[in-house]
Amino acid sequence: MSIEHLDSGDILAQAVVHGDTVYLCGLTPSDRDLDITGQTEEVLAKIDDRLAKCGSDKSKILSATIYVTDLANKPALNEVWKSWLGELNRPARACVGSIELEPGVLVEIMVTAAK
Repeated sequence: MSIEHLDSGDILAQAVVHGDTVYLCGLTPSDRDLDITGQTEEVLAKIDDRLAKCGSDKSKILSATIYVTDLANKPALNEVWKSWLGELNRPARACVGSIELEPGVLVEIMVTAAK
């Protein structure tokens, strides 16, 4: 079974497809002046775009790992997350808090999805 690396850079690929599974790298917001709601919305839009490029969509997400700099932001993040998913099946998910991300980044999300 082949492995396809999409949008590869010096240290990582934006996505890797192996069989019927899509692995996205950790995605962060471009606009670091946004609050947690805005940053989460931007990252989720990036996930939509990357999954579409790989022949998948958010309804097929199997798991998500979310990194936040402050767990106090988790309730706001969760509201955006629930709104984005709608009534779709909920994936397995972990939310890791109190970690240092790039300057100005409040959230980073990495997902694995079926095709």
